[in-house]
Amino acid sequence: MERYEAGTFDVIVVGAGHAGSEAALASARMGASTLLLTINLDMVAFMPCNPSVGGPAKGVVVREIDALGGEMGRNIDKTYIQMRMLNTGKGPAVRALRAQADKFLYANEMKYTIEKTDNLILRQGIAEDLIIENGICEGIVTNTGAIYRSKAVVLTAGTSSRGQIIIGELKYSSGPNNSQPSIKLSESLLRNGFELARFKTGTPPRVKGSTIDYSVTEEQPGDEKPNHFSYKTPDSLYLKDQLSCWLTYSNEKTHEIIQANLHRAPMFTGIVEGVGARYCPSIEDKIVRFSDKPRHQLFLEPEGRNTEEVYVQGLSTSLPEDVQLEMIRSIEGLENAEMMRTGYAIEYDVVVPHQLRPSLETKTVENLFTAGQMNGTSGYEEAAGQGLMAGINAALKIQGKEPFIMKRSDGYIGVMIDDLVTKGTNEPYRLLTSRAEYRLLLRHDNADFRLTEIGHELGLADEERYQDYLVKKAAVEAEIKRLNSVRLKPHAELQAFLVEKGSSPLKDGILAADFLRRPEISYQEVVQFAPAEIAVAKEVAEQVEIQVKYEGYIQKAFEKVAKMKRMESKRIPERIDYEAINGLATEAKQKLIKIQPETIAQASRISGVNPADISILMVYIEQGKIAKVEA
Repeated sequence: MERYEAGTFDVIVVGAGHAGSEAALASARMGASTLLLTINLDMVAFMPCNPSVGGPAKGVVVREIDALGGEMGRNIDKTYIQMRMLNTGKGPAVRALRAQADKFLYANEMKYTIEKTDNLILRQGIAEDLIIENGICEGIVTNTGAIYRSKAVVLTAGTSSRGQIIIGELKYSSGPNNSQPSIKLSESLLRNGFELARFKTGTPPRVKGSTIDYSVTEEQPGDEKPNHFSYKTPDSLYLKDQLSCWLTYSNEKTHEIIQANLHRAPMFTGIVEGVGARYCPSIEDKIVRFSDKPRHQLFLEPEGRNTEEVYVQGLSTSLPEDVQLEMIRSIEGLENAEMMRTGYAIEYDVVVPHQLRPSLETKTVENLFTAGQMNGTSGYEEAAGQGLMAGINAALKIQGKEPFIMKRSDGYIGVMIDDLVTKGTNEPYRLLTSRAEYRLLLRHDNADFRLTEIGHELGLADEERYQDYLVKKAAVEAEIKRLNSVRLKPHAELQAFLVEKGSSPLKDGILAADFLRRPEISYQEVVQFAPAEIAVAKEVAEQVEIQVKYEGYIQKAFEKVAKMKRMESKRIPERIDYEAINGLATEAKQKLIKIQPETIAQASRISGVNPADISILMVYIEQGKIAKVEA
């Protein structure tokens, strides 16, 4: 096919899923002329799997995206049909906001936002080849022969990368939701020396809502109390008319149907070759792995306000279509359900993430970045977080500036990227609160305190947002200062209140802050007896209560962060010959050569590199004894 010059840009983003949308918006908003190329304009920010945003750890990522100036939080706040705070009975480090999305509105709203953004062109096309000269990526070539040149390229092809859909014995080339796959881009990556792996994910069947008997299921309504993902969304816009989700369960009959058909299950017959997600298994995998459990939760989630389709969360499967229908009709409430879409598994290519720098630029090819499921993650939120970082760093690279590397202590996005590039993953990676050693610092409520200043410096968080943040920060500091100066005296009304609360009566005066530190006392109860001159805003009160109550724990966490930052500041020179370092364990040498860590702290987190190896490495760096490999 004859090629032709089609245009020149600062940044080209390939793929317009959740990663690509954030990457393109970030680079464009930072002043880079950006092309966003997608296989299908009707699938921009599409949700081929669960129609929701947020949840444990993931919800914090959405808040971090928003604090930096990204779009996912604002978009879901415009298009949700239900909002719910999870883990409200637990501490602030694990509270999680989750929204049920109108999947069609979500995609349309994101597409419209992209279309009206300055410096950004959205175009339909299939990227088939990378233009690489002297180890530097300089653009792409499409299936129509169009040559687009650029200073940086961000790949976010997701599950379209040589995607194959599997339903029973049926296996065919396809992207998600029967869209076109991206075949030749993977071949281009292989030709240019990249190591690819095959992963697998999947979806459950969708059923028709009017054929469900909701009377035998448990209603899961949204919250009445306003909550939002974006710091810019006012409480006045909180949706009152929310749609409920519904809870039902698989049962012994369901499990018998699955057991009787395991010989037809692709993941057990060898048809599925890709590695699936440990934390989001298919129903047939659950039945085999947890054979002692008589039932599993299934959530019936509406896919939108103007559709009959209902997503059966927890019933992800690649069993044959006839088995899926039999399985559905064995479930309470779904006995007469009409199946509208069949569940399926999808296999796709992954760029093994040890080939990436913490900036998400590839080590093999300069000015080429990858983000999203291409890097081995699962989930819209993980993809969007990576996309935002890749877009930021692509823009910074062409501006001749240092990359923005989010530390593990700064955000869940930093935890995720560090895990990927330092530890790698042999299965689809999912963010969990347990992965974050500083999770008490990385809360849903304080993402703006952690990241708004950075977003403003990058040019993503606008001046209005920055000023709002400064006002909130000042209000929090002023109220904490006030609570540390106001003393409560043990008068009769206060003593009676404490007896009613089951709290110890006061023997003497007490600082309001110390009073708030009592586990059973809330901030609102403190201000009953120590009122502020001006009422404190809800989000300020939340910050004050958490910072005062958990002050000791938070301070200990900050001390650990300070120690780690000293290690982060110790950079490892490029092109070190680790083989020349006497005393390093063989496994440590192999892992250090493979990962090529940029700092001592990153090296210390590599599996197989022990503290003794780090000590030896630090001595050699400080003494300048390391021989360097010639470039």
